[in-house]
Amino acid sequence: MIIPGSSLEERQWTRFTPLERIFRYAFYVVICSAIVVSLRTIEVIPEFLFDAPAQMVDMLDRMWPPDASYYPETIHDALVETIHIATVGTILAVVLAIPIGVMVAENVTPYKPLNWLARFLLVSSRSINSLVWALLFVAVFGPGPLAGSLAIAFRSIGFVGKLFGEALEEANHSTIEALQATGASKFSIMYMGYWPQVLPTFWSILLFRWDINIRESAVLGLVGAGGIGVALSTALELFYWDRVCMVLISMLVVVAAVELVVTQIRKRII
Repeated sequence: MIIPGSSLEERQWTRFTPLERIFRYAFYVVICSAIVVSLRTIEVIPEFLFDAPAQMVDMLDRMWPPDASYYPETIHDALVETIHIATVGTILAVVLAIPIGVMVAENVTPYKPLNWLARFLLVSSRSINSLVWALLFVAVFGPGPLAGSLAIAFRSIGFVGKLFGEALEEANHSTIEALQATGASKFSIMYMGYWPQVLPTFWSILLFRWDINIRESAVLGLVGAGGIGVALSTALELFYWDRVCMVLISMLVVVAAVELVVTQIRKRII
């Protein structure tokens, strides 16, 4: 900013106007106030805070060495069940999310009520955590992998549907207009015009969400929705810290392996 009303020699350049500086200072004050209020609301107990390092060292001492015998008798089957829950949940989410993604894309579905309905469904799915979905489905279907699969699916619908709808809206319209000029049907336009353009994005979304669901399904067993979380919950309740360590190591290995597999698949097909 150049201060008006001064000669060329006396002019000074400033980065912000006075009004912009006031807004910046007000923003900083609001942020600092929010931090102070948050720290006061947390109500940290000093005795527990100062004793935490000693408790952590004691817990790590009880966790090591891990109980390797717990893997073949419990952890292995639970890990396989976790992968099944994530896979079934992801597939079900994709099946349900694609129609909603088509509805939310205004260039594909130029009908406002359907657009708003689809947005409401996507927001509803994303706003509820997978553990809350799991609690609801455990209450309906009982404990087990079915509740976990449905929780993963309903949590993933919002993620998959939103990204798929955005990919449809960003598609090249020249191809679509060419198909419309030939008198192609809506199905042909969708299959020949939109689908080839969004296919790489679709596979990327699918693999990325499956990777996320592997991690999320690992903790659903804490509320009775099956998977490795059941083994972790049992070990925690019985204070078998060496078994807890074995469960955590197994989860880390599986997550790292899934990340490697997803990366290789993405390189080959995307």
